[in-house]
Amino acid sequence: MKVGACMSVTFTQFLEDLIQNPVMIVTTILMLGVIMVNGWTDAPNAIATCVSTRAMSPKGSVVLAAVFNFLGVLVMTLFNSTVAQTVYKMVDFGGDSRVALTALCAALFAIVVWATAAWRFGIPTSESHALIAGISGAAIALQGGFGGINGSEWVKVIYGLFLSTFLGFGSGWILAKLIEAIFRRVSRRKANRFFRCGQIVGASAMAFMHGAQDGQKFMGVFLLGVFLAKGEGQVTVFEIPIWLMVVCSLVMALGTSIGGYRIIKAVGMDMVKLEKHQGFAADIAASGCLLLASLWSLPVSTTHTKTTAIMGVGASKRIRSVNWAVVKEMVLAWVLTFPGCGLIGYIMSIIFLRTM
Repeated sequence: MKVGACMSVTFTQFLEDLIQNPVMIVTTILMLGVIMVNGWTDAPNAIATCVSTRAMSPKGSVVLAAVFNFLGVLVMTLFNSTVAQTVYKMVDFGGDSRVALTALCAALFAIVVWATAAWRFGIPTSESHALIAGISGAAIALQGGFGGINGSEWVKVIYGLFLSTFLGFGSGWILAKLIEAIFRRVSRRKANRFFRCGQIVGASAMAFMHGAQDGQKFMGVFLLGVFLAKGEGQVTVFEIPIWLMVVCSLVMALGTSIGGYRIIKAVGMDMVKLEKHQGFAADIAASGCLLLASLWSLPVSTTHTKTTAIMGVGASKRIRSVNWAVVKEMVLAWVLTFPGCGLIGYIMSIIFLRTM
């Protein structure tokens, strides 16, 4: 294989490798598990507001999320796959591909453990940050130090963190104020009818951008595992196949349908009691921020972006509209994700590598 050549994997090749290589089976199961828990914990944020304001039924919103997650994965990846490339290059899993794959599997296992614990308590942690932290911890263990981290790519996570937090809150606040000013003379019945439809559009946009952001991150790591399982640890440029986009979207949708309602309740009901126009404002503000992040190649958290947008919308009415006790729990989970999941990824990698 020529280093720097653009690599991809057809579905037929993937199935052949899956049958012939037991390591590929383990890697695939772990990766699908990580994508599914993303469906449990991150994807429900996209539809939380339209469910909480009863603009859509829970079942209908899950179907909507599945469709637009796939479209987001497909359309954005075809036009701009830089988020996937950023996550892929964020850490160094070079060297012996067998050893590197063991470390990667340990990281995936750590992410599933972390995400499942968060879901159990209904805390909407960021699976994007759990993914980044887990593979970073594994890369540090694999390379024996911070030489396993690509600082120029990793710093984009910090930029994305600030974008998702401050721009999410600010745009939610501004958009909510603007909508209230524009519709102040419109009757409540007419406004609710308009924003009921508007929320469906907003939820679709959020689901689309969730697929565009999170789908790319997880597909990038999926392909890293596939290349390592094939013994090709030096791939630097790759093309995401459409079959992987379909698989990623379907598994995310399955996760949302199985366990997403806890997160929908925490984000859309417990944190702020939203009216229809507020839900619309939060969706449009958050999806706009995610679009900017994708165009700037920044791997941001859809959870952070959506929840901070909801906080901004709630605070636009009055500060006390936001249940800050719930926010405190969320922020604590966010703060602990990087060191917590990173440490678990590091420890699991050490254990996995020593038992090889």
